[in-house]
Amino acid sequence: MIPSGYSRTRAVAGGFLMSCLLAGPVAAIAHEAGQAEAEIDSEHLFGFTEGSDIGVPGERELEQETTARIGRLRAGVVRAIDPTLALKLPLSSDFRIAPGLSFSHFDLAATPGLPVRGESGFNGGFVETRLRLLDRRTAPIGLTLSVVPSIGTIDGGSGLAARAYGVEAALLADREIIPGLLVGALNLNLGLARAEFGGGETVRSSGLEVSGALAYRVRPWLFLGGELRYARAYEGLGLDRFAGAALYLGPTLYAALSEGAWMSFTWGVQVAGGAAADPRPLDLTNFDRHQLRLRVGLTF
Repeated sequence: MIPSGYSRTRAVAGGFLMSCLLAGPVAAIAHEAGQAEAEIDSEHLFGFTEGSDIGVPGERELEQETTARIGRLRAGVVRAIDPTLALKLPLSSDFRIAPGLSFSHFDLAATPGLPVRGESGFNGGFVETRLRLLDRRTAPIGLTLSVVPSIGTIDGGSGLAARAYGVEAALLADREIIPGLLVGALNLNLGLARAEFGGGETVRSSGLEVSGALAYRVRPWLFLGGELRYARAYEGLGLDRFAGAALYLGPTLYAALSEGAWMSFTWGVQVAGGAAADPRPLDLTNFDRHQLRLRVGLTF
């Protein structure tokens, strides 16, 4: 039996979709009036997959990101919403730092059929660093190394209170396949996490993810595309014991709202996967059925 609170996932998804529908008219007013096309910034064209661009020195960008994770039912997580706020500061043409704060909301149901219990609050902080190894404007591809250490008060997998530490490292590659129109990206991600719970229990985990995406410019201010991601979860910090895998597929949208403002949206659906020692289709123990991400950015 599905927990009763699960029906409210429509409201979460509806809010994301409404944001996307409202973005089109706003961007059209700003750009169809004859504003010249800006150079493509590939960083957020694709959804969860990211491009290699990092901005230019002296530019500052405030970015709000909200990720909704829905339907990790076999782990008791009905919904999780993870907002973050980051300030991106390029220190040179090839290096950027971005300190940020993270928050969280979990709807938990330890037993199917029982009322859903909500937990919300401040989670912690992180510092993203990016080093551009190849500039796609002068090299065959763009390539950037991203490293994000983080600390928090909530375990991201279970939603339980914990002293949580993590680091994510990624290689971000991209290329303009058709200059000015079609952009593609490939990402390789490694994640490590350690959670210390109040009872003395410590959980260590790690994961790998490979993703690819395409984004096509349908209007001067609007890109539409698709994204495919394959993720594997492991117990232990060294990819020690396989826990499960998931394949996500979904659409992407990027819209420039004005000269210095933009938004992007993606909705990934788990279409294949499985947990270790579990014959049931999909992995709803280590991964979510749906993953949505909405970003809004302002450059100043």
